[in-house]
Amino acid sequence: MGAELLGPELAGADDVVLSWEGEDVLAVRLPQLSESLDHILAALERRHGTPLARLDRKSKQEIVRLLEGRGAFSVRHGVETVAGALGVSRFTVYNYLNRETALNREKTVEAD
Repeated sequence: MGAELLGPELAGADDVVLSWEGEDVLAVRLPQLSESLDHILAALERRHGTPLARLDRKSKQEIVRLLEGRGAFSVRHGVETVAGALGVSRFTVYNYLNRETALNREKTVEAD
């Protein structure tokens, strides 16, 4: 996820300090959420072996569904970042999200 390891003396207020037997031994600096999104998109691109913008529509919809599950769209400018990586408009990403929501509603109704 792109975390950075530091000596405990370098820890800032937002860092996680790990202790062993009562003594601070390590600090972990977690990336900002937007940096994490970039890491996730890069990992997806490596997994697919091609730029995400070259994927077909169905694959892009699956990526949007996966990213939604990971909270990617709660990040400021998350939709814009994902749209840019997928080579689609923000409107298209919102359509993919709305489509997924509608499908989930249908599944819930069918199960009842």
